[in-house]
Amino acid sequence: MGQLEGKSAVILGAASEGNMGQTIARLFAGQGAKVMVAGRKEAPLAALAEEIGGAYALCDITSKSEVNAMADTAAATFGRVDIAINTTGWGLLASMLEITDEQLDRIVDLQFKGVHYFLQAFVRVMSAQAPTGGSLISLSSATTKALIPNHAAYIGTKRGSEALIECVANDFGHLGIKANTVSPAFTDSPMTHDSFQVPGLVDAFLPRYPMGRLNTVEDVAHACLWLCTDTAFITGQNIQPNGGLTLRGNPQARDIEAAVGAAMAKLQG
Repeated sequence: MGQLEGKSAVILGAASEGNMGQTIARLFAGQGAKVMVAGRKEAPLAALAEEIGGAYALCDITSKSEVNAMADTAAATFGRVDIAINTTGWGLLASMLEITDEQLDRIVDLQFKGVHYFLQAFVRVMSAQAPTGGSLISLSSATTKALIPNHAAYIGTKRGSEALIECVANDFGHLGIKANTVSPAFTDSPMTHDSFQVPGLVDAFLPRYPMGRLNTVEDVAHACLWLCTDTAFITGQNIQPNGGLTLRGNPQARDIEAAVGAAMAKLQG
C-alpha cells in the first residue's frame, strides 16, 4: 500500500520531460495518489496523465482565473484536493544593475503573484471541503539561504514566496492545512540543464555540499512526498533536500562568481 493511498494531488509545472513536476507526479502516482498534472503545454501533460492514470489541466500560474479554474477542476474531478504543489519557476541570472523592467515584471508575476494566486485558490478549496485540510508546497531555492551573484530578482521573489507560505501556515493551520516550501539547490533539470554544460560550474559548487554530491530531482520529490504524508506534523517550514549546502560558507566565492558569469554568458548567447 502506497504512502498516499486515497489522496488526490495537483502538481503544477509538469509539462517538461524529466522536470521536478513530472518526477513528483510519477512518484506520487506510484504511492497511490490520484494525480492531476498542470502547466502550459497540453501534449506532454496529456501524455503524462495517461501514463500515470491521472488527469491534466492547462494553467498559467500568472493568470488568476486559470489558477482558480485548475483548482475547481481538480476538486470536481477528485471530490477533494489533499495535496497541491507548485513547481514553476524561472532561473533568471541577471545583474541588479542591468535587469529590465520586463524581466522584473515577469519574474514577480511568476514567482510571487503567481504563488499568491496558487495559495489563494487551494486554501479556498481546502477550506470548503469536508473534512477541511490538505498539504500545500511551493518549491523555493537554496539560494534564499546560500546566496550566489547576479540572482537578486530570482532570490527576492523566491524568498517572498517563502513568506507567503509561512502566512498560510499561520492563518489556516487550524483548518488542518499544512504549508511548506522545499528548496532544491543546483539541480540538473530542464530549467538548468544548459548551465550544467558550462565548464567548471559543477566543480565550483560541489565543495559546498557536505554530503559530497548535488541533489537530484528525485531527492526533491521524496522530500515533497514526506511532507504530504499524514506522519509529517510540520508546517510553515523551509525544507532543504540538498545535502547540507546551506551549512557551509563560500570559500570559493571567486570561482563561483566566475562560473555563474560564464553561465550567464552561455544563457544569453
